[in-house]
Formats: sequence, C-alpha cells, structure tokens
Amino acid sequence: MKRFKSFFLPVLIVISLAGTIVWQCFFVEKINYYIVSVAVLILSMLPFFASFEIRKTSSKEITLVASLIALAVVSRAAFYLIPEVKPIAAVVIASAVCLGAERGYVIGAFSAFVSNFIFSQGIWTPFQMAALGLVGFFAGLLFKKAKANRYALALYGFVSAAFLYGLIVDISTILVSFGENITLSGILSVYAAGMPFNLVFGATTAVVLFFFGEGFIRKIERLDTKYSIIT
Repeated sequence: MKRFKSFFLPVLIVISLAGTIVWQCFFVEKINYYIVSVAVLILSMLPFFASFEIRKTSSKEITLVASLIALAVVSRAAFYLIPEVKPIAAVVIASAVCLGAERGYVIGAFSAFVSNFIFSQGIWTPFQMAALGLVGFFAGLLFKKAKANRYALALYGFVSAAFLYGLIVDISTILVSFGENITLSGILSVYAAGMPFNLVFGATTAVVLFFFGEGFIRKIERLDTKYSIIT
C-alpha cells in the first residue's frame, strides 16, 4: 500500500500539471500565468508533504518540527520593521542540517506560509513556500555529507537566501508587474531592482549562521540524542 501511494502520487501530480498546461494553452483565449504558476508550485510541493504524511511519524517528531516552524516564524516577525533583515532562512537551514532534506523542506514551506498571516498572504505565498522549502531541502542534502562548520553554513546561507530564494520569489513580482506582457527586459529589471533586498537577506542569513548556526545545531542534536526523536 505504501509503495502504491509513493508511485501513485507523482503520477497524479504529473497528470495534473500536464492538464493545467494543456487547459491554459488550448482551451482558453489567453494564458493565465497566475493559474499556471501557482498550480505548478502547489503541485510540486505535494510529494514532500505527502511523503511526510505517509511514513510513520512520532508525536515527538511532530512536536519538534512544529516548534522549529514556530521559531522560524517568530524570527521573521521579530524584525517586522526592518526590510529583508530576517533570520528565518537561517533557522530553516540549521533545522534541515539536523533533520534532513525532507523535513527541511516542510519546515521551510510551512514557515513561509504561517508567517505570511503576519506579513499578508498573496500570489507571492506559494513562491515563498517553494523557495524557502528548497533552501531547507538543499541544505539537508548538502550537509548530509559535508561538515556543517560556520564557514560552510554562512556561505550556503548567503548563496541560497540571496539567489535561490530571490530567483524564485521574484517570479511573483514579474507576474504582478507584467502579467501577459512579460519581456526579457522586464524580467531583468525586476531582478535588478530586487537584488539589493536579496543581498541583504542573504547577508543576514550568513551572519546569523556564522555566529549562531553551530550552537543552534548542537541544541537540536542534543534534543534528538536525549529523547530519540529522529534517530
């Protein structure tokens, strides 16, 4: 049954994505980029959430994941008045280092979703969920083999927050600004305008990870060792 669910879900997602694209390309007068983009993003998240739901999960693990999501949300809300100076990505990355890529994606995606009840929801929400989820996902993959010292954490934090996160989230700005009249110059202008904000976000993430990342990771690992939450 478990194997069936693991096989059926990706097939269903591929069919849904293909159906959405075919519907927009051949059965409507004008392509609605909002529908296509949001559908692709939401459906692409389903495998991560589904795999998290399908496997056996203890109440201790759920409590730890929920606590880390809450901490990430608080870390973003605490700096509400300072644009892009948000440690949320640092919390997600440190969590993913300890708990793995799959849980890192879930923590990142839910942190973006929940914190937007404070910062406001919109077309940008699924993009932020996917972006922050991928920041956690790749952190889990990378530091599964590589040593998570302060320099590696800071470097990954800067690159992932400034460029990976910014590259994905700025797509929502492009859609809002240009709609169906998307041009290469328009895309480049949006990314150029958003680059200073992305760099500040990346620098904030790097600084937090450099000074506090290793200590935070040790705290999570200590909890895992003491209470046998994950291992």
